[in-house]
Parts: sequence; structure tokens; C-alpha cells
Amino acid sequence: MDMAGAEQETTRRNSANVTGWDRGDLDCWRATTVDEVKACVERAQRQGRALYPISTGLNWGYGSATPPQAGAVLLDLSGMNRILNATEISQANPVAVIEPGVTQRQLHDFLGQSCPGLSFNVTGSSPDTSILGNALDRGVGYLGPRREDVFGLEVVTGRGELLRTGFRRLGEDSPLAHAHPYGLGPMLDGLFFQGNYGIVTSACLKLLPRPACSVAVSLALRDVSKLGEFLDGLALLKRLGVMAGVTHVGNQARTRASMMSGISEYLRAACGVAEADLVREADRALATVAPYEWTSLGGVAGSAAQVKAAIAEVRRVLGGIAKLTVVDDAKLAAGFRLLNPLRNIWPWARANAAAISAIQPLQGLADGRPTDAAITNLLWRYGQPQAPGRDLDASRCGLIFINPALPTDGAAVVAVVEGMKGVAAGFGHELYITLNIETTTSLVAVANLLFDRGDAAAVANARACARAIWEYLRGRGLEVYRARADMMEDVVDPKDPFWRTAWALKSVFDPDNLIAPGRYNLVRAPV
Repeated sequence: MDMAGAEQETTRRNSANVTGWDRGDLDCWRATTVDEVKACVERAQRQGRALYPISTGLNWGYGSATPPQAGAVLLDLSGMNRILNATEISQANPVAVIEPGVTQRQLHDFLGQSCPGLSFNVTGSSPDTSILGNALDRGVGYLGPRREDVFGLEVVTGRGELLRTGFRRLGEDSPLAHAHPYGLGPMLDGLFFQGNYGIVTSACLKLLPRPACSVAVSLALRDVSKLGEFLDGLALLKRLGVMAGVTHVGNQARTRASMMSGISEYLRAACGVAEADLVREADRALATVAPYEWTSLGGVAGSAAQVKAAIAEVRRVLGGIAKLTVVDDAKLAAGFRLLNPLRNIWPWARANAAAISAIQPLQGLADGRPTDAAITNLLWRYGQPQAPGRDLDASRCGLIFINPALPTDGAAVVAVVEGMKGVAAGFGHELYITLNIETTTSLVAVANLLFDRGDAAAVANARACARAIWEYLRGRGLEVYRARADMMEDVVDPKDPFWRTAWALKSVFDPDNLIAPGRYNLVRAPV
């Protein structure tokens, strides 16, 4: 589509999504180049329409492609899927300049073919999700906050102007353009993370060298009453750099949600378990291999000596209260070769072979291999195990996230978690929780509700439950670190100087409020 095409092509796209909150059919424009994005902004200005840019639109649990305000035109950027400096990426130049449509799968496959010594910080979501879209909403990868992976943005502002941040302003031919992340003067990059001042059309993404040795470290907490101590120990290991990536601490509900599909598929395909018996058999297998309420998973990487020393330190800090297991691809493969032939002889062998089958895709996250495992588990739960992961919004699965940021204070975190669980229980919900040790001073709780989206009463109940949990968090002086489209007007306060300043910046970059009105900002000028 050229600039003239941008004037002509309008399609319709349904905004239904797993949160159960949508705006029906929406007009949709598509752009595949920066010039087309600029043309769409100019068209929106002339027509008095607002634009809601999406990358792949798979922002599951937060609203997917649904805009927070009615009347916006979706601007689909999935066709902007180029790795702009593909021929220049190397071990000595570990930066990929990517457009918003570049997916985890695409970059993983590209690096595997062109530069296998490099990887990147993947998330546990689908391989078909946008890297840049997730980073701009401050998503969390397996190795750390995605915000820290991205710099040097190219942005079409609401004025239709092209802005490049950092040293990309010097031009793409400058040796600093894709190398130095800070630039000179004020750092404008942050305005476009969870911001609505412009449309990011490309950015620099830091790539990572593959370490000589990489293992996954799992810790199963033996006594649930020591969860606070457990979290404090993991935070200490993070601050010491022993476990430098993100350590994920999941409750049993989360473990079950992550593994049941893989376990069930193994029992069906390898063991001949009948469909009617799968859930019962899978529950039995899971109880055998994962009987603990809280289990953590994190990565340790470096030389063989560094990994050995790190594991020894993990054992010193937490070995007294948690069962430590170290796995890598080779150990999982060896375990499966040993246990699989015994699956119909020894129930313990069957349970562990099934668990290994379920864990193997998740283990790949530590090595930069994206997987559909988490989405497949959701589709399996709602009766569509063979559906492609990217079709989650078309399934019966209901999924709502309420994810607070929390300080690294174990006792305080435990109190908040118990409070959230109590609120959820009052609505008849089990809360699926992962506590991510994200930074040296904070963690984030990735908490979600699951419900049948085909049941209107279940949808209403889940949405009321999500709001009650958020109100509980606000009552404790806390806030979510990432907001859903349906809660944007609740999280912003027109009396707060912070949000008033955020609105004032719209007059600089987007005076007509064209770009994503109401997204992490006020809907209109405060009085």
C-alpha cells in the first residue's frame, strides 16, 4: 500500500478478546512503511479520527487490539516486519533494528540461520507476539524487563513528524546510531513506553551472546509458611548477581496451568490413556512431580566454573528451605530416554516422563527459544488443544491480568498475595500467580483470573473480581505495573500532577489527541 493506498483501504476488524471487554467491529487501516504511517496520521487529522496502533494485536489479558476509547481506528502495523539491519548483525554488533511487526518467532529463526551465537530476551507468551509491542508496554522477559532491551526509537508523532531518539537522530549511517543507548541531552525514549504521544515504527533491540553454559535452577519451597524468607533469599541472589535474570516464583495453580496440557498430551499419545481419564491421570502425575505450593524457576549462565559457583551459592542461601533441581536440555533428554521406556511399568517413571515432556518447551525459554506452551495450555483447558496459539482471542478462554508492582520485602509480598487471593476467593475464583524478581529493588506479581468467556455470567463475575482486586491493591498504596485497556480511565487521575503533566506533553507531540486517546493518559484536558 502506497500513500494513496492509505487513503483508500479501510477494513473491519472485530475487537473481541479474552478479557471479555470489546468494542465490536472497528475500522482498520494498515501500514507497511514509515511513509504509510505518516499518511495515516495525516488522513486521521483531516477526518478527525483517532488512531490506535497495534503491532500483532496479541496483547492477551490486557485487551489485545481493543482501544480504551470508542471510535478509534485500528492502525495495524503487523506488515512492518523487517529487521532493518539484518546484514550488519554479528557477534561484534549485537543489535537488531526491528519494526513493530517483528515477532519472537521471526527473530529467533533469523538468528538461528544468520547468527547462531546470538539470542535475545524472550517472553513466555506466543512466538507470534511482537517483540517491540511487548517492550513498549513494559513486558517482562525471561532474562529481565524488556524496557531495558530497547533504545534508539523511530517515532511518527501525532503531528506527523518523524522523531528519532538517542543517537539515531544523527542518521542511520552514524556509527553511534545503533550502538550508544543514551544519546546526548534529555532521554526522550521513556515517553514512548506506556505512552500515547506517537507511533513507534522501529527501535534498536539488544541481542545477547549465547553463554558457554546455561542451566535452569528450580527451587521448590518445602514449607509454605516460609514464603517470605524464600522471596527475600531470591532477592538477595538477584542483588548479588548470582541469578541475574528474572526468577519466576509460581504458585501451584500456575504450575498446573503451565504443565497440564503437556502432561496430558504425553499420557494420551505415549501411554494410551483414554480421553475420559486424562484429567485424573494428569492430576495424579502432577501431584507426584510437583507437590509443593510454591516453586521458582530461574536461569544461571556463564562459564562452567561460574555456573558451578552460582549453584553452590543458591544452595547455601536457600537449600535449607527449598529443594533445588538443576536442569538443562541434555539432562532433560537423558532423563526422558531413561524413564520413557518404563512408563507402563512404574507409575513414578510415567509421571516424571510426562513432566519432562511438559517442561522441555519451557526450559527452552532460558536459551532464547520462544514457545506456545503457555497458550496451548489455555486452549487445552477450554477444549481447543489443536488450535493455533495466535487464535486465543477466538476461543472460549477468558483471561484477565491484575499485575501489581511490589517491593522486595518478602513479608509484605506475602500479605498482599494472601489479600489478593482472599478477594478472588470471595468471587469464587482461584488466582494464578507468578512472582517475578524483576529488579534488585522490586518484583512484579503476574496474577490472572481464568473463566469461560462463553458464559456471560462468568464474564461479569470475573470482571467484577478483577476490579475488586485492583481496588484492594490501591487501598494498600500499590498499583499495577501494566494496565488493561478497560481500566485506563481508572488508573489515571486528572487531579494528580503526574497525569496532568503527561497530558501536557500531548500538546507537544500530539496536540489533536490523535494517537491512542486515553491510553496511559487522560482522555481530555483536565479542568
